[in-house]
Amino acid sequence: MSEHLTCIIIDDEPPAIRILQKYVAQLPAIECIATTTKAIEALQLITTHEPDVVFLDIQMPDLTGIQLSTLIKDKTHIIFTTAYAQFAVEGFELNAVDYLLKPISFNRFIAAVEKVKKLESSSANTPKVIEKSTANDTYFFVKTDGKNRFKKIVLNNILYLESIKNYVVIHTNTEQVVTYNTLKYFEQNLPEHQFAKIHKSFIVALQKVEKTDTNEVWINEQCLPLGDTFKNTFFDKINDRKL
Repeated sequence: MSEHLTCIIIDDEPPAIRILQKYVAQLPAIECIATTTKAIEALQLITTHEPDVVFLDIQMPDLTGIQLSTLIKDKTHIIFTTAYAQFAVEGFELNAVDYLLKPISFNRFIAAVEKVKKLESSSANTPKVIEKSTANDTYFFVKTDGKNRFKKIVLNNILYLESIKNYVVIHTNTEQVVTYNTLKYFEQNLPEHQFAKIHKSFIVALQKVEKTDTNEVWINEQCLPLGDTFKNTFFDKINDRKL
């Protein structure tokens, strides 16, 4: 699993946000996916984007960083940022990963990010996402956010898998599950007799294929592209299932 992290920066002072954005831009292992100067808006952003970590200012109007942290502490890692050292003890009592005192140096910022990476690495290694699958496998688990949370996926419920940038969306009969992984990983671990890659961005469950032609595959009334590179292998598997 990649050590790439996503973050949201929350601070009521735009110059402070810009400094952290500059720092993030210099580190390939972390990406800023949203910023806000409003704590209330931050709640919605965290729910929508599910970041691995938030950089959270403590002194903000309407809702302080300390108050906000009690609402989000189970959803993401927290690194407090503030100009007031007296909040440090309270911040660590709330299980914050780190506490950055303004003005924040780049070296200190890197150290805080490394702490999050270590936490993510240890949680990612707790159970594997999926073991090498066999014909007897009925389910597996995928990691669904930056914390140590996993979602059970029943193999027979999978319709297809879709790669979107650094993520894989598992489309099932009832839901769409997003996990930070590569399509290649699933291609190597899912049962070959049950799944086939049809495009650089899609793997399909063969038993869910409704119809196909030379350029398209239909599953659950969804039309998916059939890439030239994958046609021979796909149709070989389809032919193996003919009466």
